[in-house]
Amino acid sequence: TAILIAVMAFLCCSEFLKMSRRSGRMPNDVIALAFAVIFPFAPLSNISDSEFFVIFALLVVCAMWYVSTPRANMGDVALTVFGPIYTSLAFSSIVIIRDAFPGWRGALLTFAVMGSIWLSDSCAYFVGSKLGKHKLAPRISPNKSVEGFWGGMVGSVVVWLIVFALGIYNINLPYAIVCGVLVDAAAVAGDLFESRIKRGVGVKDSGNLMPGHGGMLDRSDSLLFGGMTAFLLLRLGGIL
Repeated sequence: TAILIAVMAFLCCSEFLKMSRRSGRMPNDVIALAFAVIFPFAPLSNISDSEFFVIFALLVVCAMWYVSTPRANMGDVALTVFGPIYTSLAFSSIVIIRDAFPGWRGALLTFAVMGSIWLSDSCAYFVGSKLGKHKLAPRISPNKSVEGFWGGMVGSVVVWLIVFALGIYNINLPYAIVCGVLVDAAAVAGDLFESRIKRGVGVKDSGNLMPGHGGMLDRSDSLLFGGMTAFLLLRLGGIL
């Protein structure tokens, strides 16, 4: 799982850096991409709060690069730090969830988290295309509707209700509904955030890795925020 997430994070970060360059910035690709690969493996170490140490190392390396490179400015440094945190640290939440329970229990919970976001996207699309009349964020993502948003939330909650019904994890009914609602809201926020980045640099897709579907970041934007929110809720609720 860590290897798969590291590959996806590398591709997402690479697309983010390319978009950053379209805005006139010059982030350090080597540093950003190296840490994009490192973050997903941090949860597998025996060091407590290993992600904190990786973040600190990222800050130190960027500081050294900034001091030794006259052409670099604060915007370049900020994007070099933000790129791997946005595209990889957030993604590493999937690895943490998978590693929390051994065997099939961890795998099932991981797929439930990801599945709630995927079903939310699908329900939002179908409900929005059939019933959508009120624009959710017309200046950022004209195709999203308020009706689609609520349809997506229903899809997310359904998956979390299934998690509750299985009785495998220590999650009660009210908290399952809360998880479904908040994970969906975070996933939509992640989608809109990436759409705002693309509009800011004047591109339709983050990349062309999948013709007709855009880049890896286009396919993962909801999962970045949604997965991290799911991890935080599962940790706060004592499930992890």
